[in-house]
Amino acid sequence: TSVSSASPSRAQLAQALRPVLLDPEEAAALDVHGRIDAAVLVPLYWTPSDAGEDGLGVVLTKRRDDLRRHAGEISFPGGRQDMDEDDLRETALREAREEIGLPSEAVDLIGALQPTPTIATNYSVYPFVGLIEPGHEWAPSAFEVELVLELPLAELRAGYDRRRLLRRGVPFRTDTYVVGEHLVWGATARILADLLERVDAAGLA
Repeated sequence: TSVSSASPSRAQLAQALRPVLLDPEEAAALDVHGRIDAAVLVPLYWTPSDAGEDGLGVVLTKRRDDLRRHAGEISFPGGRQDMDEDDLRETALREAREEIGLPSEAVDLIGALQPTPTIATNYSVYPFVGLIEPGHEWAPSAFEVELVLELPLAELRAGYDRRRLLRRGVPFRTDTYVVGEHLVWGATARILADLLERVDAAGLA
């Protein structure tokens, strides 16, 4: 299903995206190399552009610079699964509520992306895609989140490059996405690459 850029409804977006996304239950059952299960929410919304190029945007967070893990990195709202959570979708929605103040009832969960391991921290990250309305008032967690970012997918796609990064004194080449001063790399970049490929397949590029 192809969607025109004339501000499609959430139902139209869901209809276009569902066929290209993984089924959430099947995705949650996939086995990924990683000791600790975690889930992230990939919140998508349709946004009118000043340049007249309407399109999908995505919500990301910039983590605080003083955190012990992933300090200063850009990521999707998410975290490790709690002991009392049977369903990783619950984890993704809870973390989005805690980290950016996004109410679970404001999210239409329409599918999942390929789970991915984190290399350094040994997590298995399960991404779930949710549609939201644009124009949310964010309430970032003072303990974790420095900034809530709303970035157009078109700008992220245009900012793709394979770069040489240095982490803990070790140089390596990796896929990155840059918008302005914001650098996306690691597991978040892998999730983003999967999302962009599926959005293309849905005719929403």
